[in-house]
Amino acid sequence: MDGRGGRSRRTPMSNPYQLTEESPVYVISVAAQLSGLHPQTLRQYDRLGLVSPDRTAGRGRRYSARDIELLRTVQQLSQDEGINLAGIKRIIELENQVAALQARVAELSQAVDGAAAAMRQREAQVHASYRRDLVPYQDVQQTSALVVWRPKRPE
Repeated sequence: MDGRGGRSRRTPMSNPYQLTEESPVYVISVAAQLSGLHPQTLRQYDRLGLVSPDRTAGRGRRYSARDIELLRTVQQLSQDEGINLAGIKRIIELENQVAALQARVAELSQAVDGAAAAMRQREAQVHASYRRDLVPYQDVQQTSALVVWRPKRPE
């Protein structure tokens, strides 16, 4: 778990040198400058679990572009909306939960679509396997005639 709804930050890539919005590349001073916050504020947000940057082997913080955007969001919610840090943390947790649930719904929707396609394919195979020399049964109209069957007695 990484504090972002259970998603792993590092995903396998074909090119390990490819940068994404999840790539931890910014040291704390650059992240502070990009977000418009003081480095001490970034440390406090990390301690509170609002923004959890990756760590280097020497325990230095490395922020991603997504972390910078999250820092800006925290600042906007705090300063412009007047929400306290505990409320902001809860908002972030709920947003991560919603994102995880939306991803799960999309995953399940794909699974249902795949199962429906497989079912239609199997149904088509079954219909293709029907013998063509059979005549469909025609429903005979019901009558009120009564037929009594009596077996012949052996003589």
